[in-house]
Amino acid sequence: MTSSEHDTAIDEWIAATNSHDPAAYLAFFTQDAVLDDPSVGEVFEGTPGSASTSGRTSSATTHTRLVGTEPRDGYIHVEVEFTGTFPERRIGGIFDVTLTPEHKIRHVRADLRR
Repeated sequence: MTSSEHDTAIDEWIAATNSHDPAAYLAFFTQDAVLDDPSVGEVFEGTPGSASTSGRTSSATTHTRLVGTEPRDGYIHVEVEFTGTFPERRIGGIFDVTLTPEHKIRHVRADLRR
């Protein structure tokens, strides 16, 4: 997968997150996906497990803006900014995303930057 293909996949995932449509968001994950989010102290496994995060990451009161991507050894490092009605109102975050050749998300390590 080229860097351009990575960027397109990440752009589309962020757009799905901002659509506030759980089905669109979850369509990006493999059935055995893992979302590790130390900022909330939870690991979500499988698409059904990821469903519990979709309400938090794609809520109508939160918007995710892509700041940049950087291919790293076996994954894509994604920097984002969240804005919304949460107490900080604006906060940075990272996603380290492992994609399949079909552009599905196999693993995400998410964390907030405070």
